[in-house]
Amino acid sequence: METKTSPNKAIGLRSLPRRDVVTIMVGVMLAMFLSSLDQTIVGTAMPRIIADLGGFAHYTWVTTAYLISSTVAVPITGKLTDIFGRKKFYIAGLIIFILGSLFSGLSQSMTQIVLARAFQGVGAGVMMANAFTVTGDLFPPAERGKYMGLMSGVFGLSSIIGPVLGGFITDNFSWHWIFYINIPLGILIIFLFAFFFPDFRSDNLKHRVDYAGAVTLILSVVPVMLALSWGGNDYAWTSVQIIGMFIFGAAMLVVFILIERRAKEPIIPLWLFRNRIFSISSVAAFLTGFSMFGGIIFVPLFFQGVLGLSATTSGSFLTPMMLGMVGGSFICGQLLSRAGGHYRIIGLSGLIITAAGMFLLSRLAIGTSYGSAISDIVILGFGLGIIMPLYLIVVQNAVPYKVLGAATSSVPFFRSIGAAFGLAILGSAMTNRFATDFIEKLPSTVKAVIPPGQLSSLASNPQALVSPGAQEQLKNMLGGVPQGAELFQQILQTLREALSASLVEVFLISFVVVLVALVVHLFIKEIPLRKQHVLDDNVDGRKGHPGE
Repeated sequence: METKTSPNKAIGLRSLPRRDVVTIMVGVMLAMFLSSLDQTIVGTAMPRIIADLGGFAHYTWVTTAYLISSTVAVPITGKLTDIFGRKKFYIAGLIIFILGSLFSGLSQSMTQIVLARAFQGVGAGVMMANAFTVTGDLFPPAERGKYMGLMSGVFGLSSIIGPVLGGFITDNFSWHWIFYINIPLGILIIFLFAFFFPDFRSDNLKHRVDYAGAVTLILSVVPVMLALSWGGNDYAWTSVQIIGMFIFGAAMLVVFILIERRAKEPIIPLWLFRNRIFSISSVAAFLTGFSMFGGIIFVPLFFQGVLGLSATTSGSFLTPMMLGMVGGSFICGQLLSRAGGHYRIIGLSGLIITAAGMFLLSRLAIGTSYGSAISDIVILGFGLGIIMPLYLIVVQNAVPYKVLGAATSSVPFFRSIGAAFGLAILGSAMTNRFATDFIEKLPSTVKAVIPPGQLSSLASNPQALVSPGAQEQLKNMLGGVPQGAELFQQILQTLREALSASLVEVFLISFVVVLVALVVHLFIKEIPLRKQHVLDDNVDGRKGHPGE
C-alpha cells in the first residue's frame, strides 16, 4: 500500500481511512515494544554480562556502543524518510535489529558483544527515527498528545515484562537468551510492515541525497563518543589517542557544518537552529538524555551490588520507575491536547520532579529500605515521563511538514548524544570513585593477606557482588587463611560501601545536570499547537517558521 500527498495540502488523521490508521499505529507500537523490551532486558542483565565477560571499567560499553550507532543512524534516517518515505527504512531497521540481536546472543567476549550491540543499534536508530515521525504524519500537534497514552501503554507493558523477564532468564538460563527472544517477534513485525504498512511520501520530486553530510556526521560523532568511552579506562585523558580523537571529531564537525550550509537537501538543515524553539528543545533534550541514564542504567547496579538483590528482584524494582514514566507521559499528553498546550509550564513541572527524584537517589545508602528506594525511583520516572514526549511535540509544532522527519529525529539524536556523554562521564566517575574508596576503606588486615594482583582486580571490578562464581573464587582464595570467612565478609562489605559511594556521586552529577536543563527550559517560547498539517512553509496560515 502506498500513500502519497500533494504539496500545500493539509493532511492528518482524516486523510486516511480509519482501518489504515489503526494498522499503522499497531505496527508502530509493536516495533516500539520490540526496541523498548530489548533496552529494559539488557539494562537488568548488564551486571551479570559484565561479570561473565569481565571488565567492570567497561560496564557502560555495551550500552554506549548501542547508543553511538543508533545516534548517528537517527538523523540520517530522518532525512532520508522525508525523501523516500518511511516504510522501506522501517523494514530495513527491523532486519538489522534482528541480526544484531542474534550476534549479541552468540557473543563470547566483550569485544564481540560491543560490536554486535553497535550493529543492533543501527537498526534501533532507524526504527526510532520512524516511530514518532509516523505519529506526526497521522496526527497534527494539537491532537498528537492524546495518542501518547497508547505509546506510553506499550512502553509500560515492555517495562513491566522486560526487567522481570530479563532477570528471570539471567538467573535461570543464560543472559545470551535475552537477545534471542527478539528474533521471533521481529520477524512477525516485518511481515506486518511488508504487507500492511502504507508508504508516506510528501511529493514526487527528484531529490539529492547528502552523502557527504552523512559521512562527515558519522566521522564527527563516533570518534568523540569513543574518546569519551576510552578516556580514563583504556587510555589516559591526556593521551595522544584520546586527544587525537577529540580533535578529529571537532574537525569533522566543522567540515559537516560547511557541507550542510551548501547542501541542497542537508541531513540536518542548519536553518532549523535559527528557530528558538528547536534550538532550546535540542539543548534540553541533550541535558535530559545525559541525566536520564544516571537512573536507568545505574539503578539496577545499586539494587544488585549494594542492596544484594538478585537480577530477577532487581528487575522487579525497576518496574515502578517505568510505570512512573508511563503515568507522567500519559498525563503530559493529555494536558497538551486538552488543557491548551501550555508546554512551557508542563515541561518546567516535569524537570522539577525529575530533579527531586535524582536528588533523592543521591541520598541512597547501604541501609536504605526497599520502600524508600522504590518511592525515589517512581518520582524520578514520573518526571522523566513528562519530559520525554514533550520536546518531540514542541519541535514538530514549530517546523513545516516538509522537514518533519529531519526535525523530529533531531530530538532523539541530541538526547542520544547526551546519553552517550552521560554514560561516559558518569561511568568514569563511578569507576574512579569506586577504586579510590575501596582501597581506602579496606581494613589493613585484609590487605595483608590478599595478593596485590587480586587486590587490584577487586578495585577495578566488584564482580564478587553480582557473580556467585566470583564469590566462590574469593572464598577459595581465603580458605587457607585464618578467619577467612570473616575476612570474606569484610571484603564484601567494603565493596558495597565503595560501590554505594560511587553511585551516589553518579546520581548527584545527574541532579546538577537536570538543574541546568531546568534553567535552559525557562527560555523556551510557547506558541499555540497547530490543528492541521501543511506541506509548505505556511504554518497555520502564517508565513515563516514559528519560534524564530
